[in-house]
Amino acid sequence: MTTSTHTPHTDHDHQHGSGCGHVAVPHADHIDYVHDGHVHRTHEDHVDECEPTGHAIHEGHDHQHNADCGHVAIPHGDHVDYVHDGHRHAQHADHWDDH
Repeated sequence: MTTSTHTPHTDHDHQHGSGCGHVAVPHADHIDYVHDGHVHRTHEDHVDECEPTGHAIHEGHDHQHNADCGHVAIPHGDHVDYVHDGHRHAQHADHWDDH
């Protein structure tokens, strides 16, 4: 299991929410919004980067994500996450991680 660090995204005037135009992804007890290659979450009176800490392998994930797999692809830093079964999956070596 991974946790997310508390890293405020400074100078973020945009208000994320229903209809804001960014991809919304359910994540644990909140909603993440994909914005400019980052994943944001609303936290109290500001927006945090929602980045996992640690390394969480998604066990038993046989599906191979790609551009034509049918799952939402999210550019995220130097890779692509795929939204699948309520998780963001990222390829890592020979397996998929939960982000």
